[in-house]
Amino acid sequence: MTQITKVLVSKDQLQQRVRELGAEISRDYAGKELVLICILKGGAVFMSDLMREITFPVGIDYMSVSSYGASSTSSGVITIKKDIDMDIRGKHVLLVEDLIDTGLTLQHLKELFALREAASVRICTILSKPSRRLVDVPIDYSGIDIPDEFVVGYGLDYAEQFRNLPEVWIVETRD
Repeated sequence: MTQITKVLVSKDQLQQRVRELGAEISRDYAGKELVLICILKGGAVFMSDLMREITFPVGIDYMSVSSYGASSTSSGVITIKKDIDMDIRGKHVLLVEDLIDTGLTLQHLKELFALREAASVRICTILSKPSRRLVDVPIDYSGIDIPDEFVVGYGLDYAEQFRNLPEVWIVETRD
């Protein structure tokens, strides 16, 4: 049985932090060719909001990567389900993620895009669980640190449910 129990991050908190991140990114990448790469499916809501806060034209692409499956904990095995379509050689890449947990997926992707000769590869996330980190992956634009709770909403799901919630909720799962 799955039950959402309480709001962890409000809609207003999310919107405020997205505005701040958009301003930081706009300042840091002014005059550069920037490509936002959304890590699907969870990052779609965040990237949609974030790109509207960036003050210059950006390229966008999408990548589907999994380390969870239908589980509430990361397996540590990274699977690329859909790769990007764009050639990112010589372009500045910003990986846009919903939640960084262990850091393994983002470390893998950062190395992958460096091999593909991106001018730079940086990471942006709306949510971060520092207590769960297994690798020290640098997060260049970090939204909100959260405790080690399983969460849904604002693009995050449990078994493809709850992505549409405008807040971030704590989930309790019981068999």
